[in-house]
Amino acid sequence: EVQLVESGGGLVQPGGSLRLSCAASGFTFSAYSMSWVRQAPGKGLERVSAITRFGDTTTYADSVKGRFTISRDNSKNTLYLQMNSLKIEDTAMYYCSRDWVGSGPRGQGTQVTVSS
Repeated sequence: EVQLVESGGGLVQPGGSLRLSCAASGFTFSAYSMSWVRQAPGKGLERVSAITRFGDTTTYADSVKGRFTISRDNSKNTLYLQMNSLKIEDTAMYYCSRDWVGSGPRGQGTQVTVSS
C-alpha cells in the first residue's frame, strides 16, 4: 500500500522559512519522480515543484522559483521542500505526490499558514 506522510507545516510570519518532509512507504521510492502540490483555500491544485528519481532534474512554479528548493533522500525514502522567504500567498495545504506532474497518489497534507 502506497503511503505518503507529509509533515513540517505550521504558522510562520512573512519572510520566514519552513522545511516540509514527505515520508514514503509501500513502493520503491527511488523508482518514481516526485512532486509537491498545494491547494490554497478556494483554489485548485497547483504543482509547486517536482524532482526526478535521482534528483538530477527539478522544476519549480514561477511563483516559488528562487525561494523554494526540492530535494530527496532515497536512502531515507523521504522528499523535502525547503521554503524560504515565505509570502502570505504561500498559505495552502501542501501535499507530496508520487509522480512528476502532481496528479499521483498523495498523502493527507500538511498545512502551511503565512501570517503576521
